[in-house]
Amino acid sequence: MKVRRVVTGHDSAGRARVVDDRDVEPITSDLMPGVAAYRLWGRDERPTFPDDGAPRPAEAWYPPRDGSRFMINTIPPGEVVPRPDLDMTAALDELERRMPGAMAAMEPGTAGMHTTDSIDYVMVVSGEVTLDLDGGERTVLRAGDVLVQNGTRHGWRNDGTEPCTIVGIAIGADRTRPTTPR
Repeated sequence: MKVRRVVTGHDSAGRARVVDDRDVEPITSDLMPGVAAYRLWGRDERPTFPDDGAPRPAEAWYPPRDGSRFMINTIPPGEVVPRPDLDMTAALDELERRMPGAMAAMEPGTAGMHTTDSIDYVMVVSGEVTLDLDGGERTVLRAGDVLVQNGTRHGWRNDGTEPCTIVGIAIGADRTRPTTPR
């Protein structure tokens, strides 16, 4: 998939202008064959305007409080399994370099289950994907469906026959201890 990103900003007189226009290359990894992640934009602080549209610091894959991330992810059908001869240490190091902190959010031994301190707005643009939640609850999302992910533990699976592409915006949030059920 080709993804073009156009960024606007303000010039010194406060007028709007296009400050960047380029293709964004996907992040891929031998650790997750068929998965493509496009990191489109992010920042670690609340925005203030006018600004010049220059990229702001956004090191970690998931946003901190007051930060945000904008991404596209393609999830292939079937189980995502690395080839048996893969150098796992090298692959994990490379993934950490390209997607800092992403693997740290993943739970070992739970096939992609993870929890982030963010509210995520997700739209399925093609294919279908299954959202897995605690206790085995599953919801199939198809092209045109949207999800508001409120910092819950979840994972994604594509049980279909075609790749699934989702667009997501993650807004950093605070996490407090859960209240006792009534």
